[in-house]
Amino acid sequence: MSITSEAELTGLQLISAAVASTLRQMREYAQPGMSTLELDEYGGSLLTAMGARSAPRLTYGFPGWTCISVNQEVAHGIPSARKVLQEGDLVNIDVSAEMGGFWADNGGSFVLGADLHNHRPLVDASRQILRTAISRIRGGVRIADIGGLIDAEARKAGFRVIKNLVGHGVGRSLHEEPSEIPCYYDRHNLKRFKKNSVVAVETFISTRASLAHQLNNDGWTLATKDGSFVAQHEHTLVVTDGQPIILTADNRIWD
Repeated sequence: MSITSEAELTGLQLISAAVASTLRQMREYAQPGMSTLELDEYGGSLLTAMGARSAPRLTYGFPGWTCISVNQEVAHGIPSARKVLQEGDLVNIDVSAEMGGFWADNGGSFVLGADLHNHRPLVDASRQILRTAISRIRGGVRIADIGGLIDAEARKAGFRVIKNLVGHGVGRSLHEEPSEIPCYYDRHNLKRFKKNSVVAVETFISTRASLAHQLNNDGWTLATKDGSFVAQHEHTLVVTDGQPIILTADNRIWD
């Protein structure tokens, strides 16, 4: 989507604030002993109260309001009463929704409680790399160059990137052009960021693996085959000639 009016920007700001607030409050609400289903239902109640509709439910019939992935799960984790959070878990929450014809997407990984398994360096790397990547995005910048930056920063920190999960355009639907904003340099991707376009930029930073696979029979959950851990962080933003406008800043994933 390319923003052409103040009304469009306002609509995007409203839905972005809704998903950002939901992500932040879900992260604060999570605690050991709670099931991911309970956490998801809390998120669903927040979205509903603001008049927002879950994007994965609306678009794909996903069996949850939000995606909650734990430990070796990378993305698209289905909330479950059988999945109980534990102290020290690596938890990822991805919240996307629609309201008034506008769509926004954001996500973040965090360590639940005490960092018993030393996941925090991975989480911190993912957060910082996203911050660095977003600071370099301008109208006219090649998407491949931002992917190369993310990959280089990950390797500098002693990690790798997941290559088959990507950021994307967003705004009037959940996934729009540009269809792929990868975390690595793809020399075949000749597209550039366009001024006034709306994109969801995300990092997938891994301890070892480079690919995520559908390992479960649930048709959704992605994980690494070698047991690697992955941290993800994501913002929806508007591309400008200068620093991007981060529409989901209220999620406070950088705090």
